[in-house]
Amino acid sequence: MSPNITLSWVLALAPEIALVVMLFFILIYERLFKPTDPRRLGMFTAWGALAVLLLTVGLYWLFQQPNAEWSLAESTFWGGMMRNDLVTLVFRIMFLFALALTALLSLDVPRLQKIEYYALLVTATIGFSLMAAAADLIMVYVALETASISSYLLAGFYSGERRSSEAGMKYFIYGAFTTAVMLYGMSLVYGVTGQTNLYLIGSTFAGAPSLETVQPLLLLAAVLIVVGFAFKTSIVPYHFWAPDAYEGAPTPFTGFLSTASKAAGFAVFLRVFLAGVLGPAQSGASAPEWWAMLVAMCIITMILGNFAAIFQSNIKRLLAYSSVAQAGYALIGLVTLSQDGSGATMFYLLMYIFTNVAAFGVVVLVSNVTKSDDLKDLSGLNRRSPFLALIMLLAVLSLGGIPPTAGFFGKFFIFKAAIDAGLWWLAGIGILMAFVGLYYYLSIIKYMYLYRSDEDDVAIPVSRGAQIGLVIAALGILYLGIQAGPAFELTRQAAAAFFSG
Repeated sequence: MSPNITLSWVLALAPEIALVVMLFFILIYERLFKPTDPRRLGMFTAWGALAVLLLTVGLYWLFQQPNAEWSLAESTFWGGMMRNDLVTLVFRIMFLFALALTALLSLDVPRLQKIEYYALLVTATIGFSLMAAAADLIMVYVALETASISSYLLAGFYSGERRSSEAGMKYFIYGAFTTAVMLYGMSLVYGVTGQTNLYLIGSTFAGAPSLETVQPLLLLAAVLIVVGFAFKTSIVPYHFWAPDAYEGAPTPFTGFLSTASKAAGFAVFLRVFLAGVLGPAQSGASAPEWWAMLVAMCIITMILGNFAAIFQSNIKRLLAYSSVAQAGYALIGLVTLSQDGSGATMFYLLMYIFTNVAAFGVVVLVSNVTKSDDLKDLSGLNRRSPFLALIMLLAVLSLGGIPPTAGFFGKFFIFKAAIDAGLWWLAGIGILMAFVGLYYYLSIIKYMYLYRSDEDDVAIPVSRGAQIGLVIAALGILYLGIQAGPAFELTRQAAAAFFSG
């Protein structure tokens, strides 16, 4: 907690510092090197994200930064504002993979080859990373706004298109409203405790002889704070922005928004509701008061997301409602209030990064040729581009939870954690909704492999950068579907931070 800056503190923030340096070079890249090919900006961003990813993993493997054996005091730095633990590491890896893949898949969209686009992507990634490390309500808010403002601008990046402008405006208005509500909830917590640090607030509640007088106020604070986090993760009833924003935003960014933004939202969700302000340890042996609310939201999110997706003819809106349903599955792990459940949620978000980015990457390349996002545009895709059809097949099977893809183990770990926690009925609802989801996921495969189009002979071009991005995503899907053990063990080990105090 010392205010002095030490080497360990600098190493703890090394990935974020590297991203800031990378952002600086992106901003001056064009002026210094004057590249004739604007696509080099995307390649520079992708290579930079890879370098920061290697730095992040290298610090863990070579210097044990972060160390799983660290206590709360050892892992908390910058005056208690941030925590460098395995949770932070896992989510940093997610965000950097999402940034690198999004940059590669953006190369095939000429309108996105601008400094501003890639700078905003990196800025959003910095915000997401800080959200995952936040251990203080003030840092949660600052990080959330850093990520959100960048995302609002990216959603409306096509300033000349009505749909993109509408997407950015709706995302901004809804986001501003939910953030204000969340801030009011945080102010209530501060009013009760006089603290903003998540863990100090938690210890204050744990040491209180009686919480009866403040329990109603804490429940109200939990409801208000959930509004902000549920919006970020597109959980019902705060999902209404997602279909319009996903449809109107640039498609590569839509993939980034549906994965990295959702992961960041869940990172804070887990930190606040399990380890910090409203953690179950502060509520005694019984389930916290907010538990039933999150369970109800979890069930409704799975049901509404899956059934709404069935009726979509636009592939981006279909994937938007699919993303809503996936948030419901991930929420199951949180409401189990267990280490296995929290680890399963983090594993689910990791596999979802590769899966959804791959799906939206295929949509990017197909829409470049068809100039629309209609589901029927996928007709005969296996004849026009067997490579893209195969990538989409893997992504769809993973979303549906079919082996040997990552989605199978993602759902398996989630449902197993629920059953082990005695929530067999919640796992049963999740499994039933997974079967409902198969209906519209398999319809995508039907269009690609069984239907024909008038342009079967017109090949869909795929740049080398996009090929690399899609291959990496596909390998991630297959690896986590075949060798899920090591990744799940890492996320499960990381989840111990939520219950160790």
